[in-house]
Amino acid sequence: MIMISGNNTDVDVIKPSINNDEIKLKVLNTLHRSTYNYKYSSKEELLFVLEMRKNIVQSSKMLFKSRMRFRTFKESECNEYYWERTREGGFLLKNSVSPSSAIKNIYTHGRLYGTECATAIVIVYYKAVLDTFKDDLFNRLFTNIYLMDWQNLDGRLKVSTYRNPPDFFPGDCRYVKNPDVNPLTPQWQGENAIDLGNGYYYGHGVGITTIDEIIYALNRNRKEGSTVSAYLLDSATLPDFKRLFNLYAA
Repeated sequence: MIMISGNNTDVDVIKPSINNDEIKLKVLNTLHRSTYNYKYSSKEELLFVLEMRKNIVQSSKMLFKSRMRFRTFKESECNEYYWERTREGGFLLKNSVSPSSAIKNIYTHGRLYGTECATAIVIVYYKAVLDTFKDDLFNRLFTNIYLMDWQNLDGRLKVSTYRNPPDFFPGDCRYVKNPDVNPLTPQWQGENAIDLGNGYYYGHGVGITTIDEIIYALNRNRKEGSTVSAYLLDSATLPDFKRLFNLYAA
């Protein structure tokens, strides 16, 4: 159920504003059919959330097409004109470049970059925010970008994981856990994957595929003799859309 300013809102009031966008429509229909009350301060906030989710999906597909490589943090690589590689294997934005141009460079020169799946998801989030906010506002707000995982984000881009959410949506980041990972390949302990809204998911290192195929890939990297399969957690990780909307609308 969709609640705007405390009132139950008919989905048909929102549909004319989304121009039949497939991802937005899927999100909107899931919100509408849910028994959970999804609350928004305004129609504009709801439209912002729909735009962000659409851009997360698009940014995921674009990052896959960029041919950015999979590397462990120890072996990570970046374009040093835009980023400083840290000891931990993350990428710190240089003061001499604009935040928007640095994020865009990953997408246009992906072969110069290599990192793990958690960093790839962070890159997707920043690109989705950039596409939603546009260059000027993004450059003004996101000046301290550090690409590694969501524990090391710019304070304005807060990301949280929700256990047992009432619904799942396109743009959610799901996690497939491999509890019996081979200790010689700890990078296969799990996979972060963006729900693309069509039964497929983007996971850096495995590409665009199904959850079953991700489980299959992880199961090939278990301890010898293990019979404990990798499995999809009942959780979703996503940016704080309300926080981002308040920045966008300020």
